Amino acid sequence: MRTDIKELEKILQYEFRKPELLERALTHSSYANDVTGSASNSNERLEFLGDSILDAVVSVFLYSNCEKAEGDMTKVRAAVVCEKSLAAVSRQFGLWEFLRLGRGEESTGGRKRDSIIADGVEAIIGAVFLDGGVDAAAKTVSYLMKDNMEEALAGRLFDDYKTAFQEAVQKDGHSEIKYVLISEQGPDHAKVFECAVCVNGREVGRGSGNSKKQAEQSAAKAAVMNLTER
Repeated sequence: MRTDIKELEKILQYEFRKPELLERALTHSSYANDVTGSASNSNERLEFLGDSILDAVVSVFLYSNCEKAEGDMTKVRAAVVCEKSLAAVSRQFGLWEFLRLGRGEESTGGRKRDSIIADGVEAIIGAVFLDGGVDAAAKTVSYLMKDNMEEALAGRLFDDYKTAFQEAVQKDGHSEIKYVLISEQGPDHAKVFECAVCVNGREVGRGSGNSKKQAEQSAAKAAVMNLTER
């Protein structure tokens, strides 16, 4: 784990007026539990905020830089802001090395887990927004996500199976698609989620992953494969 906040600020190309916001953004719930006894001191609220800021900035970028229809822009945006994309950004810039994890999470490979390091990126974006406002957050998102946004526009980023499945199912009319959490197993630092995707109440695919998002994508992938095999 790297601990020099000033070094991270150089990587982000942003200097915090309130560095405690950045420190909070780096604090996983497992670390907060170990040190303070409460997950409320973790980065989860900043992650929630950063997720919304990220969606907005990427949407503006797509609106300004492509002539795609709304549905196509939605698909491209989903590829940019998905867990796999954010995890790749964290590894590209070395952000994952600065995350503060609890002893159990660290010992079981949490620092390599996409869900954790992707959430850290969203939390950092949320912290920049609170510290410097919309312009600072937009600049940070553009800097961190530039390569992924351009790759997504060119159709070379990650597959978003949920969007692909929705488009395939609803192309001939409206159908209700619902993702259902089937099970949640394992300790907090190594949970495995299983989800099913249903169309009009009928299960058409099932998958698992280390987060609900991953499990839903896995279920959607299975459903897409089932469609192509018909």
